[in-house]
Amino acid sequence: MGRYTELHELLNSFEKDFVKFYEKGNKSAGTRVRKHMNDLKRKAQEIRMEVQSMKAVSKGSDEPAVQ
Repeated sequence: MGRYTELHELLNSFEKDFVKFYEKGNKSAGTRVRKHMNDLKRKAQEIRMEVQSMKAVSKGSDEPAVQ
């Protein structure tokens, strides 16, 4: 469950900036929220590629994983 924990911790680290932006209207926090969402997107893509690669290996497929 390492990837799940990693993803969960990443999301939890965003909480303060989300609160500052959505509840207090802090525009600087909004910029950080956008950055956090971009980080989340990159992490999600990394996990997707890992899952795809692991599936290809478990099938014994000769087809390489798409990156």
